[in-house]
Amino acid sequence: MSPRRIGRRFATLVAGAATVLSLGLANPAPAAAEVVNATVCYNTSQAGPYAGIADQAASIWNAYTNNLNMSKCGSNLMIYYTTGGGSYAVRRSLGNGYVVIDTAQAQQYAPLRIMTHEIGHILGLPDNYNGQCHLLMSGGSAGTGCTNPYPYSTEAAQVDRNFGGFGAEGAQVFRDSWPALATIG
Repeated sequence: MSPRRIGRRFATLVAGAATVLSLGLANPAPAAAEVVNATVCYNTSQAGPYAGIADQAASIWNAYTNNLNMSKCGSNLMIYYTTGGGSYAVRRSLGNGYVVIDTAQAQQYAPLRIMTHEIGHILGLPDNYNGQCHLLMSGGSAGTGCTNPYPYSTEAAQVDRNFGGFGAEGAQVFRDSWPALATIG
């Protein structure tokens, strides 16, 4: 190979490296706390009296996670309400599905805890029926006196992993998160 050809190839390599380096310097990576890998657009048009509670639950998830932004911008996540049948979530895929809040259960359990818990399923979290109130995903097993609507650090970290590309996928139905109402008879 001629010295002239070697010089040209070397100049091309140096120019390419300079371009890569300048791109890296001009666009530094954001700090870990600023990383948002996904936006889950939710819709409360069918949530009735629970629309404001859904907004509060979305704010909680936004405050406790770094890789997720819940925003009222579409219908990846639909919020509904019903009377009877129980509160539940149907996840079609990570961040996509719907939540149904049962008005009868919301009179017995804390509505914000129910909403945040059910949204947790859409965000990839399973139920954890251990009865511990500090764990959001323990759901109704913590009893009617538990009003904690906040995810525990390990629950929030799992959502961050899920939306950072390392988590659960797939369709699932999460029913019976909350014990059935006691029947009087």
